[in-house]
Amino acid sequence: MSKVESAFCRSTLWRPIASATARFAGRTPLSRRVLELGCGGGDIARSLTKSKPGITYVASDADPKMVELAQRRLADREDITVTHEDATELSFPDESFDTVVSFLMLHHIVQWEAAITEVARVLRRGGRFVGYDLTRTGANSAMHKFDGSQYLLITPSELAESFRAHGLDAKVRSFGFGQAMSFSATKPR
Repeated sequence: MSKVESAFCRSTLWRPIASATARFAGRTPLSRRVLELGCGGGDIARSLTKSKPGITYVASDADPKMVELAQRRLADREDITVTHEDATELSFPDESFDTVVSFLMLHHIVQWEAAITEVARVLRRGGRFVGYDLTRTGANSAMHKFDGSQYLLITPSELAESFRAHGLDAKVRSFGFGQAMSFSATKPR
C-alpha cells in the first residue's frame, strides 16, 4: 500500500467506505472464528462484529501503522484480536478459521497466489473465503501507477482459477462496470 493509500485508510474520509464495505460484508454469513486479511484501521471489523454475537474475530494487517491504529480503535472489544500478519505466510495452524474475509486488499499482494494458498490452509473444511477486490482494468491500473503503490491487479477468471487450483469451490462475479469483483470460495468438507 502506498503512503497516500495508507494515510487515506487511516483518515476519517475512509469511514464511509468502510461502512459501505461492512454493509456489503454484512450479507455474508460469518461463523464462529473469523480472520480478516488487511483490516486497516479496524472499521470493518467493528462493523461486522457488532451484529454478530458469538464470533471470535481476528483482524490482521501487514502494515504496522494499520495494526497500531486498529489496536487503538478496537481496544474496547474483547471479541476482536488485532495482529500483524503477512497474508502470504500466516502464523495460524491449519484449519483454524471458519471464515476468512478480505476487502480491497488482495491487489496489494504481488504474490497473491501465495495468500490464496495460505487461506486454503487455514480454512476449516466447509469454511469460506469471502470478499471483494478491484479488477485489472485500465482505470484501476492507472490509479495505482499514479500513487506509486505496490500492486498486482487480477481478473475474475484468474482469481477463480486460483481458487480451483487450491481445491476451493469458487464463485467470482464482476460488478461496478467491471471495475471490481466479489468472491466466495468454499473449502469442501
